[in-house]
Amino acid sequence: MQASNLSESTESPLIRVQRSFARQGMMQHLGARLVRVESGLCVISLPYSGKVTQQQGSFHGGAIGAIADIAAGYAGLTQAPEGMEVTSVEYKINFLAAFEGGELRATGRVIRAGKRVIVTSAEVTHVDAQGQERACAVVQQTLLPVPRIY
Repeated sequence: MQASNLSESTESPLIRVQRSFARQGMMQHLGARLVRVESGLCVISLPYSGKVTQQQGSFHGGAIGAIADIAAGYAGLTQAPEGMEVTSVEYKINFLAAFEGGELRATGRVIRAGKRVIVTSAEVTHVDAQGQERACAVVQQTLLPVPRIY
């Protein structure tokens, strides 16, 4: 059975996030991909390219913030009521270090999923060509469940 034919009540967190992620034009444009999804958790990777750099050649803060927002948001979506999506109300980001090459990996987690507000966090790490990981940024986010309109 294809994911698009599944009813809302039988969608796994993975299918729910995959369906929404496929509609993310910005993530597609930047080359981001889903790595892992489970209840309360989402991991997204973003490879280094000219699409995601700033003038000095390192990953742009906007790209870092975008994947952190999306990873944390999708972690929250896995906890949102059926028939709902989520939208960011706010997030606070701390940039810890700048990086070139390799890829960024954003790991979003649910801190608390309430009926009206979902609080999440994300850790963004840089993974170099040798597989070494270093902290890049941290985010705390507030999400609002909203009706899914597609």
